[in-house]
Amino acid sequence: MKTVNQTMLLMLFLIVATFSSNAQNQLYWVHEDHVKPAMQAEYEKTSKELVDACKKYKIQNSDWNAARMDNGVYLSIAPIANMAELDTNTFAVLAEKMGKDNLAAIWERFNKCYDKHGSYVVELMSDLSYMPNGLTVNTEGQNYRKYHYFYVTPANSKAVADKLKEIKALFASKGSKEYYRIYHSGFGTIGEYYMAAVSAKDVQDYEKTSDENEKLLGDAWKTKFNELFLLSARYDVKTGYMRPDLGYTTKK
Repeated sequence: MKTVNQTMLLMLFLIVATFSSNAQNQLYWVHEDHVKPAMQAEYEKTSKELVDACKKYKIQNSDWNAARMDNGVYLSIAPIANMAELDTNTFAVLAEKMGKDNLAAIWERFNKCYDKHGSYVVELMSDLSYMPNGLTVNTEGQNYRKYHYFYVTPANSKAVADKLKEIKALFASKGSKEYYRIYHSGFGTIGEYYMAAVSAKDVQDYEKTSDENEKLLGDAWKTKFNELFLLSARYDVKTGYMRPDLGYTTKK
């Protein structure tokens, strides 16, 4: 047991050290709810009631974005300054203002909507992302999302990161109009990955921009993507939409 504890402490140290060495990057706490198909309407209704309560009591410092994946998984995504923020109960003030029992009733309704859920941390990699007009996750009017997951092994993680830098340089040299953000898996995830998130108005807009980008970049893009593909242990694609109506932003 002592050896296990020492190993866990070493792993936590390495995670914190990695985040500290990339202080320019933004960390996000992500919570996944795997909602039952028959309970999605109830889940969204409950989510909106939680948002309305936060607005009513003017809750501060509890902002989160929301998304619905096409497979029925709902995401709550909140920026955090550091790992220590995970110890903070962001709904403590809401519980005080609306009553602990009333807030507990909302959590109980949520719990009936899914059989499994969980949380983890991801890191937005500014040096790997391609958004020449400024790195932001708020792409107004572009709520459609295409997520490309490149799973890696510890042995080739750096090689994949280097390849992503080469791809970013290629996009920049050609003035590509297909912008993307790269996230790196962090604390709480099983299996390491780099994920490219692409925003668009809808499926048709995404496909149009993607087709135009392939023509613009030509064979160089095909070569770079194939090199990235060969370095990846697994490649997955997921789609979904951001749901501003299910998220909460503090009014300044």
